[in-house]
Amino acid sequence: MKKTILIGGGSGLIGTRLAQLLSDRGDDVRLLSRSPREIEDYPSYDWDAKAGTLAPDALDGVTHVVNLAGAGIADGRWTSRRKRAVIESRTQTTALLARAIRERGSGVEAFVSAGAIGYYGNRGERLLTEGDRPGEGFLSESTILWERAVGELAGQTGVRTVVLRTGIVLADHGGALEKMLLTARLGLSGYFGDGSQWYSWIHLDDICRMYVAAVDDDRFAGPVNAVAPEPARNKHLAQVLAEALPNPAVAVPVPALALRLALGEMSHTVLDSTRVSDELVRETLGFTHDFPTLRSALEHLVGASESAPAA
Repeated sequence: MKKTILIGGGSGLIGTRLAQLLSDRGDDVRLLSRSPREIEDYPSYDWDAKAGTLAPDALDGVTHVVNLAGAGIADGRWTSRRKRAVIESRTQTTALLARAIRERGSGVEAFVSAGAIGYYGNRGERLLTEGDRPGEGFLSESTILWERAVGELAGQTGVRTVVLRTGIVLADHGGALEKMLLTARLGLSGYFGDGSQWYSWIHLDDICRMYVAAVDDDRFAGPVNAVAPEPARNKHLAQVLAEALPNPAVAVPVPALALRLALGEMSHTVLDSTRVSDELVRETLGFTHDFPTLRSALEHLVGASESAPAA
């Protein structure tokens, strides 16, 4: 059945691809934007979480809401002001949508929110499931508050809610892989510290397909780990990336001390070890990854980026 889906944060890496997938299958896609006139591909509606305003007709006929909005966790040094902006960009947008759904979104069947595996914090070798407790530090704190806001939305509105705790999203443009390729194409594929920390990742197409599944399938509810079946140690990721490139590259270490000095507390984003299980989404919910292995994902993405015409 055709759905009408309202997406917050739809102009970002995941949102752009997700909107395309939903539109291609025949759904009506709407986007929320602070500059709606700049978006031409889909109907767009104004919102401002800080001001608490949302276009009055944004939810007319909407059956599902997806919220991807949030300031980038690694887009700036973690000052007190930046931390507050990261948290508020997630909790305030969720609260705004909760109020709107409660007041004028009687047709909304489900709310699907972005989340992050940062919830688990730095947990070493432990294989983490949705039932594990949160970790410590800012990454965990921000996601705990984020998920709490989604829980409050569920309590206020009664709609089915899903939080996709997302790992590192690998894409042929934007995101972490784009930064890795800056040096890898010069022959140096860097890993951080001793490279033993676990990274849980997912291909862009798979995370977008998982959002589609969460919209469609009523069995998706609460937190769901949105990662590939094969977590990788940081050094292994650097080595596989080096091998996937058409020109040879060498995996080289970046000292942990240098990262801590350069990034401060934000160094946790690359030095923490978070080994996350996808058993729930794969075994229980029946989701099938198109790119289950790191090698298949990187060979697909690097090949796509290397073969693209130069700008």
